[in-house]
Amino acid sequence: MTTKNIAVIGECMIELSQKGESINRGFGGDTLNTAVYIARQVDEEALKVHYVTALGTDTFSAEMLAAWQREGVKTDLVQRLDNKLPGLYVIETDASGERTFYYWRNDAAAKFWLNGPDSDALCQQLAEFDYLYLSGISLAILSDENRQRLMSLLKECRARGGKVIFDNNYRPRLWESVEQAREAYQALLACTDIAFLTLDDEDLLWGKQPYQDVIARTQALGVSEVIIKRGADSCIVSNAQGEHDVPAVKLDKEKVIDTTAAGDSFSAGYLAKRLCGASEIESARCGHLTASTVIQYRGAIIPLEAMTWCIS
Repeated sequence: MTTKNIAVIGECMIELSQKGESINRGFGGDTLNTAVYIARQVDEEALKVHYVTALGTDTFSAEMLAAWQREGVKTDLVQRLDNKLPGLYVIETDASGERTFYYWRNDAAAKFWLNGPDSDALCQQLAEFDYLYLSGISLAILSDENRQRLMSLLKECRARGGKVIFDNNYRPRLWESVEQAREAYQALLACTDIAFLTLDDEDLLWGKQPYQDVIARTQALGVSEVIIKRGADSCIVSNAQGEHDVPAVKLDKEKVIDTTAAGDSFSAGYLAKRLCGASEIESARCGHLTASTVIQYRGAIIPLEAMTWCIS
């Protein structure tokens, strides 16, 4: 068996999850959530999951690294910066499971992973990976200069036979303007092979359009496989083999505890199957199963025991 490697690029923050007077501390971030949920569902001999970010030299950063390693996520590509700290966010969850986020991340270490002393050597390694995964947030936290450097890395990886995977996760407050975000997204999608698009985010970025138009616009930029995520509704997968409508797992409302990481975990479930040779439909079903399990628990990373299909 040939082992493949995926590098998941982004930011992990200290997470405080609040419901009523109860506060739990953990760690989370969109791409980190995806990395963990992929690692839980794949054989390491088939696919190794690496996380790419920058952290500080503080105890919180050390705890993060230890937690990721316990999950089977490789941390050899994580840089430690002496003068930086991880970002922080708080989740408030209402009675229906919907959440509000508050962030403290302006000087977070992850914003500077392409400025670290090891960044040149790191980019050389990443260019040889089988898959590079990132999100709109991974893109948004970077400076304009580092965004261009990242684009060069993605293009080099593809030129060597690697594939780029992008999740649109659009957060308007991280961008100077919607025009800046549109330009960056178009450039990135032009060198993307698999795109996960949440319709709510697409509507914010481009204006409300039928999903068919969203797919057409994305494929026109060169993306070969587009997955439209629609929450509790079915997802749509479109590629050269056609278009597939795959129903979501239906849950009673009282079972939905916290929708944090729902989209991140769907992408993880899909990729855990797809990158190991499964069909689009089987992969989408696994995405739905993963997301429907995650939203029945509080916080971004749920207990492994809850994912019974991952436990041998």
